Amino acid sequence: MLQSFDKPATAPANPRAEWMALLARAPLPLLEQGLADHTQSTPQWLRRPETGLMMVQGRVGGAGEKFNLGEMTVTRCALRLAPVTRVTPAAPATPDPALKDTPVGVAYVMGRNHRHAQLAAVADALLQTPAEWAVLEQRLLAPLRAHVQAGQTRRHAQAQTTKVDFLTVAREASGGDEEESA
Repeated sequence: MLQSFDKPATAPANPRAEWMALLARAPLPLLEQGLADHTQSTPQWLRRPETGLMMVQGRVGGAGEKFNLGEMTVTRCALRLAPVTRVTPAAPATPDPALKDTPVGVAYVMGRNHRHAQLAAVADALLQTPAEWAVLEQRLLAPLRAHVQAGQTRRHAQAQTTKVDFLTVAREASGGDEEESA
């Protein structure tokens, strides 16, 4: 689910779509800071980070016919976090049967940054776990939303400096002609 960077996102029916879009656009320092406590374990790779090209399509007027705009570099990966083990004094460490099927984290990010793709996939896997979601909502997703909102506000302000009010220009042009003819 890719959305325009300048349009406000409509509320997705699936919250995972929102956080995956945030993680794909997140700057690497914010990802590393938000996941500082969760990057110690080695993930089980389902697909190691790999870089390739993806065709980007556009639409005429946002709703017209699709056309191929060009290619962009994308890095993707998929991983499963190591299951948590239970240690009891009577038995050695064994995988917790309830956590045997840990969530799979997937990430597609623009560019060639393998670390960004890995961290986004780790965050995706953790956010699917209810116990981790509440913590990561505050430590990771809230700062990412603020960062995206600040970028949109900055781009909007920059675009407003180039705005031309054609009605005012028309009035000034017609007002100037009346002064010359009078």
